[in-house]
Amino acid sequence: MNPDTAELVIAERGEPALARAVVPLADAARPPAIAAGLPRSAAALRAALSRARADPARRLAVRDSWRALWSSRVLVWAAVGVTLATYGFGPTRHAFNPRGLTRGFGWLGDALAAPAARWDASWYLVIAHYGYRPDLGAFTSSRDAFFPLYPLGLRALAAVGLPLVLGGVLLSTVSLGLSLYGIHRLTTLELGGSRAVAWRRFAARAGGSSPREVARLAVLAAAFAPMAFFLSAVYSESLYLALSVGLFYAARRGRFAVVGVLAALAGATRSAGLVLIVPALILYLYGPRADRPPDFARARGLALRYRPRRDILWFGLAPAGLVAYMLYLGAAGGDALAPFHAQAVWGRHFAGPYVAAWDGMRAAFAGAHQLVSMQQSHAYFAVGGESPFIASEHNLVLAAFLVAAIVATIGVLRTLPFAYGAYLITALALPLSYPVTTQPLMSLPRFLVVLFPLPMWLAAWLSAHPRARAPALICSVALLAFCSAQFATWHWVA
Repeated sequence: MNPDTAELVIAERGEPALARAVVPLADAARPPAIAAGLPRSAAALRAALSRARADPARRLAVRDSWRALWSSRVLVWAAVGVTLATYGFGPTRHAFNPRGLTRGFGWLGDALAAPAARWDASWYLVIAHYGYRPDLGAFTSSRDAFFPLYPLGLRALAAVGLPLVLGGVLLSTVSLGLSLYGIHRLTTLELGGSRAVAWRRFAARAGGSSPREVARLAVLAAAFAPMAFFLSAVYSESLYLALSVGLFYAARRGRFAVVGVLAALAGATRSAGLVLIVPALILYLYGPRADRPPDFARARGLALRYRPRRDILWFGLAPAGLVAYMLYLGAAGGDALAPFHAQAVWGRHFAGPYVAAWDGMRAAFAGAHQLVSMQQSHAYFAVGGESPFIASEHNLVLAAFLVAAIVATIGVLRTLPFAYGAYLITALALPLSYPVTTQPLMSLPRFLVVLFPLPMWLAAWLSAHPRARAPALICSVALLAFCSAQFATWHWVA
């Protein structure tokens, strides 16, 4: 079922629910609760800005994050603008392009929406506009794979008068800005910590690079990553990134009530949100923590360094977001277990823990064989109806991202506190255990873009290899521009 066809089926049945569903959210009156909350939110924002101006470290983090944010987004929209002016909008994909939600805004409006409203963005827009409608069964079951917090954010912004696409770009971009600020603060915290022995070796090899310089590089690496265009698109990636970075920072500061709330929100944002409980518990029990000294300073191996206290109960909030989503689906006439079945709807199947890594390398080898053979009449692997050459190129690119992720994960385990490496290992379990038959590693680059320990490690590595900084950043910028243009013209990128 395509995202814009379920409601058409309802219309053919003559169900009156459609008349209520299709009322544009932008035309709805501003709810009094939202209007009343705006002054309080503005006051809280002003207070936060005042604190940032008073702290030199926070001022630096704000400055570096802001520069990376606006320059990277200008690059994305400029690259897409040049591509559209030169080649047009690319192939028409009406199945993923509901009029009035992702297009139909005039040439300029469609061009501005192009870097943001493509592929899965249409599902978020449809959910924000029509809802999940689990009572329609198979007609709308594909929507259950998209968790509700991001579409709820779109609805809230639409309720105060913003068009859905603009609201999505605003929500994603603000979340990205908060994420970059958090990455800067976390990098400075870890590099400047007394236990950051491996980081200090990096700094010594780099000729005394300061923690703040490495933090600046981490922010640049995150903002200009090849797949970072997703972070300002109508996707949940940037919201999840902001929540996960905030959770780590709160755990490092010992604010575990905040950790529990952020874990619950992350669980309502993406299916992988629940894995954040693993690194949070590691930080709680083993540290490093800034709130108090260890209870067992000389603990070794698996022995606990921090004795559990009453504040560990906050971790019980972690599954609340997912549970609330399941209860809603069940109460609305659908399947409460749909979030666990959603992967099958999209062609994913459980192949075993991390088995997709092996399958992906085999697919890449077969793809190389296909390209070397220079013929398309016979395919050496399942291609799913697309060109064998295109499928081969995709599998080779995906395998390259997998190799890079493995190298970077090893680097994170060697240089950052163990909780960061544990987060990578558990977060990669979903894409590497549920492959797609034709492309076992499908969407892996998009999964990687939210794993913030990767740019943190890359920044440390670049600080130790100053000659590699400029080539690495130039290559990343070029790939970001290229992938943004591909995405905007309806080519499958990740």
